[in-house]
Amino acid sequence: MNFVFISPHFPPQYFHFITALRERGVNVVAIGDAPFDALRQELRESLREYFFTPSLHQYDALLRATGYLTWRHGRIHRIESLNESWLEVEARLREDFQVPGLFPSDIQRLRTKSGMASVFQQAGVPHPELERVTDAAQVKALARRVGYPLVLKPDVGVGAAHTFKVSSDAEVDQALAEPLPTAYVAQAFVKGTIVTYDGLVDHEGHILFSLSHEYSDGVMEVVTEKRDISFWSLKEIPPALDVLGRQAVAALGLRARWFHLEFFRLPDGRFVALEANLRPPGGFMTDMMNYACEIDVYRLWARVATGDPVGTFRYTPKFHVSHIARRAGRAYRHSHEEVVRKLGPALVLHNPALPAVYHAAMGSEMYLTRHVELDALREDIRFIQTPA
Repeated sequence: MNFVFISPHFPPQYFHFITALRERGVNVVAIGDAPFDALRQELRESLREYFFTPSLHQYDALLRATGYLTWRHGRIHRIESLNESWLEVEARLREDFQVPGLFPSDIQRLRTKSGMASVFQQAGVPHPELERVTDAAQVKALARRVGYPLVLKPDVGVGAAHTFKVSSDAEVDQALAEPLPTAYVAQAFVKGTIVTYDGLVDHEGHILFSLSHEYSDGVMEVVTEKRDISFWSLKEIPPALDVLGRQAVAALGLRARWFHLEFFRLPDGRFVALEANLRPPGGFMTDMMNYACEIDVYRLWARVATGDPVGTFRYTPKFHVSHIARRAGRAYRHSHEEVVRKLGPALVLHNPALPAVYHAAMGSEMYLTRHVELDALREDIRFIQTPA
């Protein structure tokens, strides 16, 4: 099997996907925008060939690179990045080289916020009313139907980038004084707790693995108000969430692919869908899954990707695992040394310098901790994030 992996070096833990493929005898070739010598040793040793291009945003360069790799290694059987930023280009490459998987028409339907809304509606999954907008008049018209506040966000976007809330006609006029830079949607603002439905489907679209995470705050509030975020895995998926998650995954029609769905849990306990992502959950949540269930999701995905039987796979979430963030330049009551002493063996991973692209939404420093009981994990969060 010839497997083209785009951007194998980022996110930084994704090298595990490549090493897992290589363990299964896959011929992994990659295209990336980091010099080969800058790749970590395990990644370099797992790649049969690496094609460097200064920018992954230049489709012609990716087209030429994939053509070269096809000439060198023969027919390409799979193209993936597992990265939100490159879903569209990998789909175009699949179409151009006739590689199975999601094509541009699928991405248009499943990756845009407006497309997701249609999928949720067809699946019978509750979802806030949403409309594509280009000017203030359209936003105000939606507000007259559903009321303020509204959220404005790019129809295609990652996290809460370029997302903002408006609470009156005057705020709409101010926000849209300049033309919108890209296609936008307006959506009714929902007050609730963000919970996820994350996992992996097999080649028939059956859910092989699923796990849920809960966020301390909405990503939009974390970014705009510079809050300290934390999020943690749940040992049990709420039954109502599991039902809606399964309906949404079935409607998405995914095959041999990761999914990351976000929902609001409302104060009355109901769940409302926020968005669907056709990739693993972000940050270091794949590592969190491993720590929570004592499995290896990188090797599990490699088995799915190579068509190996996975019907006997079983798992049990044993721990709550939390990403607890700190921000650079903010003073905290407890030093890193005090945190390490307090956490003891509950600290499973510390990263003092997260990639810059994570800083706005996930902090600049990360502690991963795990506990059997959720109350102990919440105490970790309080201890780590208490300000000076």
